[in-house]
Amino acid sequence: MFKGTDIGVDLGTASVLVYVKNKGIVLNEPSVVAIERDSGKIIAVGEEARKMLGRTPGNIVATRPLKEGVIADYDTTEKMLRYFFERACGKSYFFKPRVMVCIPSGVTGVELRAVKEAAVQAGAKEAHHIEEPLAAALGAGVDISEAFGSMIIDVGGGTTDVAVLSLGGIVCSKSLRIGGDKFDESLVRYIRKEHNLMIGERTGEEIKINVGTAYPQGKIENTEMDIRGRDLVTGLPKTITVTSQESYEAMEEVIEAVVAAAKEVLEKTPPELVSDIIEKGIVMTGGGALLDGLDTLISEETELPVHVAEDPITCVAIGTGKALSMISFLKGGSSVTSGEVI
Repeated sequence: MFKGTDIGVDLGTASVLVYVKNKGIVLNEPSVVAIERDSGKIIAVGEEARKMLGRTPGNIVATRPLKEGVIADYDTTEKMLRYFFERACGKSYFFKPRVMVCIPSGVTGVELRAVKEAAVQAGAKEAHHIEEPLAAALGAGVDISEAFGSMIIDVGGGTTDVAVLSLGGIVCSKSLRIGGDKFDESLVRYIRKEHNLMIGERTGEEIKINVGTAYPQGKIENTEMDIRGRDLVTGLPKTITVTSQESYEAMEEVIEAVVAAAKEVLEKTPPELVSDIIEKGIVMTGGGALLDGLDTLISEETELPVHVAEDPITCVAIGTGKALSMISFLKGGSSVTSGEVI
């Protein structure tokens, strides 16, 4: 019997990862679309479009259609998804894929409906959804079906989800509309304020990756880098040196918000599950988990062991793909809500 492909989609603010059943992750592209302003025609999607950010002529605009984990531009998101679906499983009008889309745990009903409708309009036969902490746990290899507490901190591009899981469901959670993008924005603001230098978001991301840290006292290597931008006083190009200590000062407020969310969830966790977490520790996933020293800081603040997943960036996508084979098992539970065919 012929049927469409099963695919899992990590629809992230910073990047989109597509998992195809029996193939693994087949696509990992930035969630950026370049559009011709007048006609609305798509010029580029993904990495090709990301290279255009801040570098396009007046008639072309490069945008991120997702903001803080939810759809900000519905039409562009739909076109982007259609492009990624066709790349992942070919262009077929007869055998459409079943799609499992990952969503932050704090989305509203309207935001959820928009994601599922966009997936169906982009070519999915059925659209289902799974909450991010559950997908992250599945992708990190955590057994969430047992009556045993597991704590996940997923730091994505637009959102941070902190959750305690047990028996295949979320016991308590906290979702923040902050993530890797907010780290970048805070660095851009800091450089403008302290050095009178205007830089773009791509340069902000480069600072975060190369010298950024959440725990400056533990940072020994790669503690400074040269960056270029426009001097706000003279209007001319200028090069300055940025240190790890400055990166921490710039991102401190956002880092503290992530730590506070972890503490808040722990305060709401039943004592029996807390004892399980003390034994197992906290698992960190998402691209933001790779920020230097963030795991050390959270461990120090919560007095619990913290482990970064083996491949934190792909955990959510892998978990979303795994959830597809569990739809029939999970339909009756609270962990995954099946999306109706729209």
